[in-house]
Amino acid sequence: MGAQKKGATRFSEDPEELARVPLQAILLADSFTTKFRPITLDRPKVLLPLVNVPMINYTLAWLESAGVEEVIVFCCAHSKQVINYLESSEWFSHPNFSVTTIESHNSISAGDALRLIYERNVIQGDFVLISGDTVSNMSLTQVLKEHKERKKKDSNAIMTMIIKRSKSSPIIHQSRLGTDELFMAIDPNTKQLLYYEDKADYSKGAICLDKLLLADNPTISLHNDKQDCYIDICSPEVLSLFTDNFDYQHLRRHFVKGLLVDDIMGYKVFTHEIHSNYAARIDNFRSYDSISKDIIQRWTYPFVPDVKFFGNSATKLERQGMYRASDIVQSRSAEIGSFTVIGNGTRIGNNAKISNSVVGEGCTIGSNVSIEGSYIWDNVIIEDGCKLMHSIVCDGVVIKSGAVLEPGVVLSFKVIIGQQFVVPPYSKVSLFQQPTKQDSDEELEYADNSSGIVENSSMADTVDKSNGQFTSELLDEECGPTYELGTGGVGYIWSICEGSHEEEWRHSIAPIPADKLAEAMQTTDDDLELLTQDGSVLPPSGELKPDSNYSDDNEDPRDVSIYFEKEVEATFLRAVHENIKEDHVILEVNSLRLSYNKLFTDCAGAIFYSLMKLALETPHSSPSELCNSTMDVITKWKKLLKSYLTDIDEQIEVIQKFEEICLESAKEFSPLFSKILFHLYDKDLIQEDAILKWDDEKKYADEADKVFVKQSEKFIQWLREAPEEDDDEEDEEE
Repeated sequence: MGAQKKGATRFSEDPEELARVPLQAILLADSFTTKFRPITLDRPKVLLPLVNVPMINYTLAWLESAGVEEVIVFCCAHSKQVINYLESSEWFSHPNFSVTTIESHNSISAGDALRLIYERNVIQGDFVLISGDTVSNMSLTQVLKEHKERKKKDSNAIMTMIIKRSKSSPIIHQSRLGTDELFMAIDPNTKQLLYYEDKADYSKGAICLDKLLLADNPTISLHNDKQDCYIDICSPEVLSLFTDNFDYQHLRRHFVKGLLVDDIMGYKVFTHEIHSNYAARIDNFRSYDSISKDIIQRWTYPFVPDVKFFGNSATKLERQGMYRASDIVQSRSAEIGSFTVIGNGTRIGNNAKISNSVVGEGCTIGSNVSIEGSYIWDNVIIEDGCKLMHSIVCDGVVIKSGAVLEPGVVLSFKVIIGQQFVVPPYSKVSLFQQPTKQDSDEELEYADNSSGIVENSSMADTVDKSNGQFTSELLDEECGPTYELGTGGVGYIWSICEGSHEEEWRHSIAPIPADKLAEAMQTTDDDLELLTQDGSVLPPSGELKPDSNYSDDNEDPRDVSIYFEKEVEATFLRAVHENIKEDHVILEVNSLRLSYNKLFTDCAGAIFYSLMKLALETPHSSPSELCNSTMDVITKWKKLLKSYLTDIDEQIEVIQKFEEICLESAKEFSPLFSKILFHLYDKDLIQEDAILKWDDEKKYADEADKVFVKQSEKFIQWLREAPEEDDDEEDEEE
């Protein structure tokens, strides 16, 4: 795990085969979105740090490891900074990996970029199309093989899109990456993409498919549980199509959708679903947060903080997912929590508390500072007594003593927050004034899933001329007098555009507020009731057949249950590590229940399983320690579990789930069954009637099924013989 090496190991299963046919990639280095604009004013997004490494390094390191030999990096806005960074990095001197840059200031869309690349005649065969803010560890061997074999049989098969399973929330219609719910229709036999819609009109409650689509395809699988990874394997024809059709500006919105409805040329797009590998793209603050956590929790291995790859300085992995560089200065009284990364040269003062956060290089953290769920970039100064919650703090920021950053705050480069100043939730603060020109979609946008803002030309020119560095003269010229943020504060708080205030919580790195989820859930329930009465409710993902009602017979219910249980477990573990309140967890589990069409009994079993797994993973050296830690976990999360144990059937489900755990997944609990069952009873989680009914149901069962009933025999007998008036006496004593 901790092996240090200069380059990551190639994933190619057959490197000799790849060597015979040089593989190229086109990397679009400029991909700006509205949500990232406040922190990309003076540099490209691809150079922003992702767990202390520029985003583009993750993309290049993966391409190199996956067998790509030449990468064409296309640069537009801030092109000088991208080119200067690459030329000064190790990428330009790699012996078996060529990085070439193409610069154009006239290209304002992905279509323009690909047309220019086609004119340069630099692509010789099939290529990988990707943006510079994508993180992956997948192997390209299988998808390349599928693409080439498919192209031999059908010359119109020109593109293969990488997708993976990612169920969106039915409440907010967004994935954990903050992207909109995506609907796809796929031929389950050939994997051909037949329909693609990421801007569904939920008010109608229906997806409209062309009748000819159903007539021409015997079977169609309609999905709203897939994530577009924005990694495409393309044939050279893709570039020529952009040249032939100037209406193709955006890859998804125009090109893909255009091919799907074009019945003249007959070109086809196919999909390749990955399961155990990782692939995701960062195009908003929520995806930045989610992918950062995935890196820290090692889903992206080998591209993790403690493994050396191009562009990063390996740090030491310690207990509970904590990474620390070797040359930090930390007070003995400071507390560094789990899933936290501390960069080189950072100093941490007395009684500082940092958890679930990333702190960059050369930072100074004062005494009694609290940092939770935040991203502190390089050379940041945080003075004594400050409190930061789920915020992003860019390079060179100074936060003076006693200041507070509320959840969702973004501080752009070199902003100064004054003493005791409280920055309101979801605020965006920049040294630049908020531009007035906005709402244009003519930008180089690879994912095409959010509106953008054109870069102010004078601002862009200023940054390029200064090589990305601010000076006081430039600030005075471009911004005028700065807005004071408390005593000594410098910067402007950007106003939220009219009509978008309610959307800020969707795209910040802060946990979604419980009241927002509750409102959204109520709206969803009301809409669902109306749509059900109307008969126009959308079906879940599954198979559609012409002239028949929706059927999901092709999906094994056991698989659905496994997915549901895993998602509940992931939700619970996120709550544990990020100190999310139980009410919030209940709302998320309820949304999963609606999404998977599950009952409260399913929720009860899944939550109990998650609690027991957490207890099992807590360090212990004896059965008694395991028993104590289990009781502690149950007691701490009593409210969460009890919210799904209102009915006797749900309580019996938990007992049966406990039996299953003891027999299959965690036999360590077997000798502790009766003690933990009594604890559940003692904490008023499982009632006497549920235990006695469970016992009655076991009377005629096989002996092998009575193991835990017999172990609990004395406890059950005590329940049956206990006089009813005991309860009354206890009430009187209270």
